[in-house]
Amino acid sequence: MGEKRECLVIILSLLSTLPLSQSFINYGDALSKSILYFEAQRSGRLPYNQRLRWRHHSGLTDGLEQGVDLVGGYYDAGDNVKFGLPMAFTITMLSWSVIQFRDEIAAAGELKHALQAIKWGTDYFIKAHTHPHVLWTQVGDGDTDHLCWQRPEDMTTSRRAYKVDEENPGSEVAAETAAAMAAASIVFRRSNPHYSHLLLEHAQQLFEFGDKYRGRYDGSIEGAKRYYPSVSGYMDELLWAALWLYKATDNNNNNNNNNNVQYYYYYYFNYAIHNAQSFGGTTWAISEFSWDVKYAGLQIIAAMLPLEGKSQVEKQILEQYRSKAEYYICSCLNKNNNNNNSTNVQRTPGGLLFTREWNNMQYVSSAAFLLTVYSDYLHSTNQILHCPQQDSVGSHEILSFVKSQADYILGSNPMGLSYLVGYGPAYPQRVHHRAASVEPFEETKVFVGCTQGYDNWHGRQYPNPNVLVGALVGGPDSKDGFIDSRENFAQTEACTYNTAPLVGVFAKFHSLANGNTIILNGSGNIPLVSFE
Repeated sequence: MGEKRECLVIILSLLSTLPLSQSFINYGDALSKSILYFEAQRSGRLPYNQRLRWRHHSGLTDGLEQGVDLVGGYYDAGDNVKFGLPMAFTITMLSWSVIQFRDEIAAAGELKHALQAIKWGTDYFIKAHTHPHVLWTQVGDGDTDHLCWQRPEDMTTSRRAYKVDEENPGSEVAAETAAAMAAASIVFRRSNPHYSHLLLEHAQQLFEFGDKYRGRYDGSIEGAKRYYPSVSGYMDELLWAALWLYKATDNNNNNNNNNNVQYYYYYYFNYAIHNAQSFGGTTWAISEFSWDVKYAGLQIIAAMLPLEGKSQVEKQILEQYRSKAEYYICSCLNKNNNNNNSTNVQRTPGGLLFTREWNNMQYVSSAAFLLTVYSDYLHSTNQILHCPQQDSVGSHEILSFVKSQADYILGSNPMGLSYLVGYGPAYPQRVHHRAASVEPFEETKVFVGCTQGYDNWHGRQYPNPNVLVGALVGGPDSKDGFIDSRENFAQTEACTYNTAPLVGVFAKFHSLANGNTIILNGSGNIPLVSFE
């Protein structure tokens, strides 16, 4: 009875912090829309079951000039370039969402669509990995692409492809692609074991390549530097990939006595242990997690590894990883040292985590996911979090904060605007996105030229003719302000890596909200957000 009473108090406290209309947020609808978004970003020949009908085939000659098939994959944002590093991170985060919340996604009826979204990316990575030490990492040129405002179906800009190899290394993108394929191999292990094995094989080769031939990818591919520069370097990606490969080979090792499998299982774990300090895994205290900076993510993965069977040295290093992981969590919760604001993530007056003016929502969604995962871990292991400004923080409190961020995204904010496009009664209408802002190709069959798109479509004050359902835009400024204009790309452009972490978060809250119901004042059933 005491546990139920405690749970009820938590529920009432959560509901009381929101306007009444926001107490009925439909996380299931948000989940469905977030997965649908990836169909809008597809490149290549679209399948018969494509649900977003205003998109059509595009990029069908990608790689032809270089003699390789690079048709497929995803456009990263509102442009028409395929950038390998953010694409791979997107697939890693989608895969992690399914690994962590598979049952919840399945219960919402979205598992098939989530697997399709992942496979659209991994199929492309298999094509792009043409040799153990060759990975094609970019198609298109950002500079020429940004001079044009064209639907992907009309592209006249350069589709030159770029690769990393032994002479032109790219450890970040090789390792992140390895992480994506390793994580996806776990996702498909039960439903498609042959495909899972293929992904793991590619992941191992890519990791070996990225580790053996070390070098920054933006030094080898100049075109990536202006758009996705590697600020953190490649050491975080190598540790991140090693941990994902450890988890992937761990899954295989549990049911496999093959000595080769067991060798790699221990190899990847030892890699993360032996390089923990020199690569910054146990020394960097980070307050952000993104397509570039992976430290917080890999620290949280390491923090959740079991200590049983580990040596004393290994346990100590894993505890050091955990210390840095919990620094990140406490930073998001505003519970690090209050005398030094730099140790906590800033917040807007409306309570949103705020890291940068440009596309801030990417940091919010990734933080929400990591905190959700760690909250689950603490709850399942009956542990608590210790932060400098509070003796202990329970999993309930962490999840309560995540809910505040998810609800802000979905409309519980000073603007009363959902930043997930297509969700709720009010959301951005002028998303900075070429395909969404031009009439559908299937309806007009009229070619839109490079400058014609800018003249006739980009500058229009009218809402986009196509709703970019499920896209998480860059979001408000530090004062909760938002200007809905295509020219305001810092706030209105959406990216695949913004939405990907939300798949897991929305699945979690949809499951909680539909797990039970309670009666308040005899007024009827109210969705229960249960933390038990």
